[in-house]
Amino acid sequence: MSVRSISILGATGSIGTSTLDLIERDPERYEVVALTANSDVAGLADAARRTGARFAAIGDPSLSGALADALAGSGIACGAGAQAVTDAAAMESDWTMAAIVGIAGLEPTMAALRRGRAVALANKEALVSAGPVMLGVAKDSGAHMLPVDSEHNAIYQCFDHENPSRVAKVVLTASGGPFRTLSRAEMARMTPAQAVKHPNWSMGAKISVDSATLMNKGLELIEAHHLFPIGADRFEILVHPQSVVHSLVEYIDGSVLAQLGTPDMRTPIAHTLAWPERMETPCARLDLAAIGRLDFEAPDPERFPALDLARAALAAGGARPAILNAANEVAVAAFLAGRLGFLDIVSVVSKVLDRYDPPGPISLEDVIAIDGHARDMAEQAMEVLAA
Repeated sequence: MSVRSISILGATGSIGTSTLDLIERDPERYEVVALTANSDVAGLADAARRTGARFAAIGDPSLSGALADALAGSGIACGAGAQAVTDAAAMESDWTMAAIVGIAGLEPTMAALRRGRAVALANKEALVSAGPVMLGVAKDSGAHMLPVDSEHNAIYQCFDHENPSRVAKVVLTASGGPFRTLSRAEMARMTPAQAVKHPNWSMGAKISVDSATLMNKGLELIEAHHLFPIGADRFEILVHPQSVVHSLVEYIDGSVLAQLGTPDMRTPIAHTLAWPERMETPCARLDLAAIGRLDFEAPDPERFPALDLARAALAAGGARPAILNAANEVAVAAFLAGRLGFLDIVSVVSKVLDRYDPPGPISLEDVIAIDGHARDMAEQAMEVLAA
């Protein structure tokens, strides 16, 4: 493998640190161009120094001085604020990891796509909110979008990209999260600390809560619809508690291809990092005999109504997916801050979808405007719940 220049957007989060772990195991193969983080100055500066990055950007503009101090004498250029992060994303590199959580990652991801190289997409919220806009930019620039989510990466490895008409359906698997077996009454009492304790994966707080509500799987359904053009009605969701079978692709002849592996995000990251080749990883190898059994069940729409909200948003199209995502981000943040009950997360999202239905976005500016208004409406819905 020749030397590959890379950038990591969201370098101090769980995906970013897993990516750094892989490249630092074979540093001669990679040249780090840019690293970004939201507010973790120490983590960003340390990663930039270790990898010899050319540029480091911190999203919080108030931390400009702190980052400059942390990088003093290193020769590493730095910047602060949203524009600096976008500038980092626009720097020339062969491969970019887009791992900024939430809609905050949209503009940097778009900047990376405009370069026309490989973009490893770990930010599902961007594609959910701005799918057609992002796909249009990628088509115009010739960029390759390589999915990092374990489910989408599994589909990518099993999918017939040359002949999608041969695919009968795609099945996304879901662990079911930490509350898979609980009743609605039990879930109503769950705390943020309980919600972020995912049984299988080590993930950030926001995605862990989304996994607990199953909204994460709803967002992944919308993302999969954009990545794999077979029609929304040919995607299914199946709960698989062991998180060994990451997704399945069924073909018209009845054959079903599945990608299996231990629940370690370094596996799908490595697939995109080496693409179109393969690379060694330190991930534990799958031992099916030790696991003993693999279980599957249909998701319960009564206990996990987020799935139906996501399906309805996908079917309606237009601005609905962006509204779903924005309201969910606000509600999850409020839950994590102790301002909202667990079951109220989906309730808030539903209320915003009921009250806001603008025309679909045709530009990045449209997406940002829709997102902002949906967030305001989610805050209003939470005020009503608290009254």
